[in-house]
Amino acid sequence: MMADAILVLNAGSSSLKFSVFVVDCGGLDLHLRGHVENLHSAPHFAAFDAQANLLAEHRWANADKLDHSEAARHVLHWLQSGHLAPHEIQAVGHRVVHGGLEFAESVLVNDDVLVRLEKLVPLAPLHQPQSLAVIRTFAQSLPQMPQVASFDTSFHRRRPLLDQLYALPQRFTDDGIRRYGFHGLSYEYLAARLREIDARAHAGRTVAAHLGNGVSLCAMRGGESVATTMGFTTVDGLPMGTRSGTIDPGVVLYLMNEYQLDARQVEHLLYNESGLLALSGLSPDMRTLLVSPDPRANAAIEFFVYRIGRELGSLAAALGGLDALVFSAGIGEHAAPIRAAICHDAAWLGVELDETKNNAGGPQISRPTSRVSVWVIPTDEELMIARHTQRVLSGSAANIVSKPG
Repeated sequence: MMADAILVLNAGSSSLKFSVFVVDCGGLDLHLRGHVENLHSAPHFAAFDAQANLLAEHRWANADKLDHSEAARHVLHWLQSGHLAPHEIQAVGHRVVHGGLEFAESVLVNDDVLVRLEKLVPLAPLHQPQSLAVIRTFAQSLPQMPQVASFDTSFHRRRPLLDQLYALPQRFTDDGIRRYGFHGLSYEYLAARLREIDARAHAGRTVAAHLGNGVSLCAMRGGESVATTMGFTTVDGLPMGTRSGTIDPGVVLYLMNEYQLDARQVEHLLYNESGLLALSGLSPDMRTLLVSPDPRANAAIEFFVYRIGRELGSLAAALGGLDALVFSAGIGEHAAPIRAAICHDAAWLGVELDETKNNAGGPQISRPTSRVSVWVIPTDEELMIARHTQRVLSGSAANIVSKPG
C-alpha cells in the first residue's frame, strides 16, 4: 500500500467528525467520511463512502464512558480494519479552535506545540480540550504519524488592528486579550468557493453567515476577513444553540455579586445553558424549534433572526456596502425559513430573495434584479484542513514546527 491518504479529524463539543482524502496528482479526493455523534449521551458511529452510501454504523449502550479519546480509538480501529484499502494514511490533520497569538498558520504538532495549545483551553473550553485529547490519542496509537493542527482563528489574523482591539489597558492587549474571531476554516473554504461561482462577489464586499450550533458572521473583501462577530472566545457575538452570544459585562459582574456564582458557574451558564435553549426553554436545535407549536420556540427564532439582522448591518457598515451574502453550516444550508427571514430583514441592503430558489436550497437564492447576490454554499472545513496538512507536509507553510522526535 502507498501512504497516499490524509485523515482529517474535527472534534466538536460532543462529536468527532472524520474524513479521509486521497492525494491524487497533487489534488485531494474524498474517499470516505463519518462521525461519532452525541458523545456522553447516545453515541452513534456512522461511516459513509464519497457518494454518501452507508458503510458502517454502531451504537453504544454504555454512553457515559465514551469520550473523545475513545471515539478516536474507535475511528482508528475501524479504519485499520481494511476500510482504507488500498490506501494508507500519510498524515492526520486536526481542527483546533484557538491558535492564540502564537499560531497564525497550520503547524506540525510536537510536545512543545501541545503544551502551548493547552494554555489556550480557557479561551475555548467547549472545543480545545477535545481536540487535544484526540491529538494525544493518535500520538499514542501512531507515534510516528505526522499530525498537523489547523486553527479556526488563522483566517482572521490579518484583519485590521481596529477590529482586533478591546478598549483595555495596553498590557492586556499585549498579553493576547483581543478579538480573534472563529470559524475561520469554514470562511476560508467559502471564500475559495465564492471565487469559483461568483468572481464579482469574491472580489467585492461579502458577508458570510456560518449558522450552525455555533454561529458567527464574517465580513470579507477580496476573500480576506475584514470583521467578524466572534471575539476573544467562541461565546461572543450572536446567540447560538447553548451559548449566549454578546452580553453586557455588567451582567456577568451582577451574576457573580448578586447570585454568588463563581467563574466556573458563569462559564457553564454562558456556554451550556444559554442561547436558543434558554430563550425557548425547549431545545438548542433549530430543527426542533421550527416545527414546535410552542410560542417560546417562535420567540427564540425571532430573536435569533433579529440579532443576525443587526450584526449584518454592522458588518455591511464595516465594508462600506454589500455585494453578496452567503449562508452556510447546518442552519444556513438547510433552514429555508431562517434564510428567508434574514433576507427579508436585509431588503434595505439591496437583498431580493427568490422564494422558489430558496425553498429548493440554491445555490443562488437571490432574484436577478437583486443588488446583492445571495448564495447557499455547503461548507467543507475538513477539505481545508486536508489542504493545510498537505501544505505543511510539503514544507510550504511559513511556521512549520519540527516533527516529534
